Amino acid sequence: MREARHSGAATRAVRRRAEHLREALRPPGLSRRTAALLPDRHGTRLVGSPVFVLSSQRSGSTLLRVLLNSHSRIRAPHELHLDTLQVRLGADYAAEVMAELGLPRAALEHLLWDRVLDHELTRSGKDIIVDKTPNNALIWRRVAAAWPDARYLFLLRHPGSVLESVLNRHRDAERTGALRDVHAQVAGVQEARSRLDGLTLRYEDLTADPERETRRVCAYLGVAWEPGMLEYGRQDHGPFKPYFGDWSENIGSGRVQAARPLPAAADVPEELRETARAWGYLG
Repeated sequence: MREARHSGAATRAVRRRAEHLREALRPPGLSRRTAALLPDRHGTRLVGSPVFVLSSQRSGSTLLRVLLNSHSRIRAPHELHLDTLQVRLGADYAAEVMAELGLPRAALEHLLWDRVLDHELTRSGKDIIVDKTPNNALIWRRVAAAWPDARYLFLLRHPGSVLESVLNRHRDAERTGALRDVHAQVAGVQEARSRLDGLTLRYEDLTADPERETRRVCAYLGVAWEPGMLEYGRQDHGPFKPYFGDWSENIGSGRVQAARPLPAAADVPEELRETARAWGYLG
C-alpha cells in the first residue's frame, strides 16, 4: 500500500514537472509571445546561419530555390517540412530525464532539425543552405528560436494572385478552405517581416528581372553573383512533385516565366486586402 502511494506520488511529480517545464524555463516577466522569440541555447548548432525563405504557397519559392541552388556555394533543396519532424518521448519519465540535460522536447526537435540541415549541406559540399518550405511562415517563431543567427528572404506575391494560383493548381480545392490557408500564410509572412531582419523580394520582380533580384540575394548572403544561376534548367534540382515544391510545366521548363497579370482590386477577397495593402499591391 505504501509502495503504491509512493509510486503514485512519483508519477504525479514527474507529470507536474513535465507540464510546468516550459514555464520554468521561461524568464519571469516575459509573455509567451515574447518568450517564443528567445534564442534556443540548449545546444550548439551545426549550421549556425541557415537561410529561410518565408513565403506563402504559390509565391514562386520553387523558382527562387532553383535559381539559388544553381549557385556553386548555395544548396537549396526541395521543401524539408521541418515542422513534421517531431520527437516522441516514449516513457513518462523521459521528459524529466531530458530536462536534467537542459533539453525540453522542443529543444530536442531543434537538434534534429539542425542535424538534417547539416546532413544536406555536408552532402552537397556547399557553404550555405536554404529551406523554402511555405509552412515555415506558420512556425517562424520556432525557427527564429532554433537558429538565432538565421537569415531570411521574405518572398512576397500579390495575395489575390496566390489564391488564384492555388485554385488553378488544385482544381478540387474548396475556395473557403483555400482562402483560409492563404490568409494564414500571408499573415504569418507579414508578422515575421515585422519582427525579423531580412531581405524582401517580390515574385513579380523576380520573374521580370531575375538577374537584378538574384544579385540582391547574393549581396545579402555575401556571395558573388554567378550568371549560371539564370540557367537553372541545365542543372539537376531533384524531382518536381507534390510536397517537394512546385511541379508545374512552368518550373519544369528550365526558364523563368513571366508572372500573370495582377487581379483587379475588386476581385481581391476582403480577408486578403489588409496584407495586400501592407505589401503595396492595393492603394
